[in-house]
Amino acid sequence: MVTMARAPLFHAPRESSTAVGPFKAKVDWDGLRRGLQGTLLRPGDPGFEDARKLFNPLNDNHVPAAVAQCESAEDVRACVLAAANRVSLAARSGGHSYVGYSAPHRGLVLDLRRMADVTVRDDGTATVGAGAPLRSVYTGLSQANRCLPGGSCFTVGISGVTLGGGIGVLQRAFGLTCDRLVSAELITADGRTLTASATRTPDLFWALRGGGGGNFGIVTRFTFATDPAPALTVFTLAFPTGKAAEVLTAWQPWITAAPKELWANFNMSGGSVPSCRVSGCFVGPSSACSPLLDDLVARTGVLPSRRTVQDRDYFNAMRFFAGRPDRESFVASSRVLSAPASDPRAVVALLTGRAGMSLILDPLGGAVAEVGAQQTAFPHRTAFATAQIYATATVASEADVTRSVGQVVAGLTDLGIGGGYVNYIDPALPDWARCYYGANLERLRSVAHDYDPNRVFDFAQSLSRA
Repeated sequence: MVTMARAPLFHAPRESSTAVGPFKAKVDWDGLRRGLQGTLLRPGDPGFEDARKLFNPLNDNHVPAAVAQCESAEDVRACVLAAANRVSLAARSGGHSYVGYSAPHRGLVLDLRRMADVTVRDDGTATVGAGAPLRSVYTGLSQANRCLPGGSCFTVGISGVTLGGGIGVLQRAFGLTCDRLVSAELITADGRTLTASATRTPDLFWALRGGGGGNFGIVTRFTFATDPAPALTVFTLAFPTGKAAEVLTAWQPWITAAPKELWANFNMSGGSVPSCRVSGCFVGPSSACSPLLDDLVARTGVLPSRRTVQDRDYFNAMRFFAGRPDRESFVASSRVLSAPASDPRAVVALLTGRAGMSLILDPLGGAVAEVGAQQTAFPHRTAFATAQIYATATVASEADVTRSVGQVVAGLTDLGIGGGYVNYIDPALPDWARCYYGANLERLRSVAHDYDPNRVFDFAQSLSRA
């Protein structure tokens, strides 16, 4: 596994290189500033330092030439036309790109966070601005007593979630976020405004559902089909240290056989002796969920050290999984389990001695598998689970942590676990394009070329480089 340390502060990071350059024309920054409804910030301007930073402080060495705080689709269009093939440019929604692709070094960031309105129509469809964080999406929907399956972290942007597929705690019952997409408005590389839907530009609509952010244009607005908000049960079973192998052995067949209303992940924390917990969400009351949890406990033969089961409404159930809003330094990667792991003890052994690292297995199945692997660009429809390898880090420890994460990824590979989830993007993942897109890769390359032949939206793991 090849590992690479990040470049020093204010030096161009490894992932910011581009095959388009060297750029010959310069951006007319003053002209762009005058033409925007929103604000253009450049180094030295008040607010620039805060505006340029993403969720992961390890990406603070990405210093863009400018941040455009867009207020409208017309602002986005103006930015694309001003910067195309002059500097690297990328859209920023929640800013959770694991390796900082939404802040191109010396490029232009199109910050969409002012475009964050959420409107629920009488027919149950919801229009959502591309810069809306999940907290705003869930708040707007819950006020209308509607729900949408999505991610868990409240500060993640709806754009990245949707465009990469959108796994989350309601996926087994309601499908991926992208499965609920009705249409998307976007600005293309040549400045056109398009509406992608099943009947208008169906090839682009297909690609936007799992083909990854930053590849086809800049989405400014989504329209989703929503469902009536159900009563939900949330739960956590924390197990004693040293019992992770027993729990994983029991969890795999248990979640496979579970009704699609139940989603529950396996979260293992590394250490001298790994520990684990099972957390999840059930569509229905706790009285119906508790017997399912009793069954898991019986299968493990291990009594939980802590058991929390709560009835909650839609918004408060999503908040249960939200975590802290603070910025967090981390290194992460992913794999995809096509089937349950054949050797749970070997999986657990990978985290032995790795304090500060987690291996999180999120089950697929249910409604996710009811959509064909080529009906959308998300290819992992028949897989058992996605695996996220997540480790806390500092600038000083990043190289060592990156190496350790790579060792776990390689260990999973040795156990026959391949693939990857594009929203956990990792430049060091071997054969990343095939891992993320599988059999859909060739079609995605073709769509990306059709809509961005000059590689305006190029970045280190763009489809133009796949």
